[in-house]
Amino acid sequence: MKTAAAGALLALILALGACGREQQTSAPPVTAREIADAYGRKVAVPATAQRVVVLSELDLDAALALQVTPAGAVNGRGSDRPPAYLEKYTGAVASVGDFAQPSLDRIVALQPDLILAGGQSDPAMLEQLAAIAPMVVSFYPGEPWQDSLQRIAVALGRPQACEPLLQAYRARVGKLRAALSGHRGESVSIVRLTPNGPMYMLGEAFAGRVLADLDLTRPPAQRQAGAGHGPPLSREMLADIDGDWLFIGNFSPDPRGVAALRDEPAFAELRAVKTGRVREVDAALWTVVGGPVAAQAVLDDIEAAFAARGNSL
Repeated sequence: MKTAAAGALLALILALGACGREQQTSAPPVTAREIADAYGRKVAVPATAQRVVVLSELDLDAALALQVTPAGAVNGRGSDRPPAYLEKYTGAVASVGDFAQPSLDRIVALQPDLILAGGQSDPAMLEQLAAIAPMVVSFYPGEPWQDSLQRIAVALGRPQACEPLLQAYRARVGKLRAALSGHRGESVSIVRLTPNGPMYMLGEAFAGRVLADLDLTRPPAQRQAGAGHGPPLSREMLADIDGDWLFIGNFSPDPRGVAALRDEPAFAELRAVKTGRVREVDAALWTVVGGPVAAQAVLDDIEAAFAARGNSL
């Protein structure tokens, strides 16, 4: 069941979007609209962009969900390719490097008529990007993904494709929240595994917002403001990742990762470990910036975890 609903959703919207993309190809690249980016900056963008370059995972996730296949995209964080959960839909999307250091040469070579630069904040980089093509900072760190999606839809000239995605999310959250009513108030810890130790995600991180929509809470140490992550934790601080549930994000399947953590005596003492409520998940889904496809996939993971044997919904 993992990512099944998200995969089905994306397959459907990509199929429905084939007609829309054909129309985009025949449309002239006219600059006809002025929109506001995430920081209120006015940007003139094409009526219907033909060659879009996206510079964050959320931009890629949202563009695909909105039936637009970008010409280029940055790699997923911690990877040399797109996020694994989107990879089967990105065969025609050229890599333009890593999130923190996109290749300007590769972007220029793609001749974009719109650049979505969500999460980029380096003024020098933004100035260089704006010199290549109309450039929209599509979201700011910590913004709810739903608000970012609406802005991206406007930038792409596809606002009509946004609301069905939001309605699908709200409907599924409503059903799952009702199914999980017996678990209301339980705490869910979200952790990213790194070579330097586990790091917990802060209170305004993407997956934490999804959990809040389900009336699930976070452990006290993980409720502080911010959308990023805390520092790597020593074995003496592992209690900070404890909760009724523990979801550990790994960027790539590594049997040594969580297994090594399980060898720590302090880890074995965690409440979630003792009750068998530890799940290893995709860090690109749970510990990055999200999007409509990622949100559905996180719901897949939550539904599967709580429905597992011994944890009836």
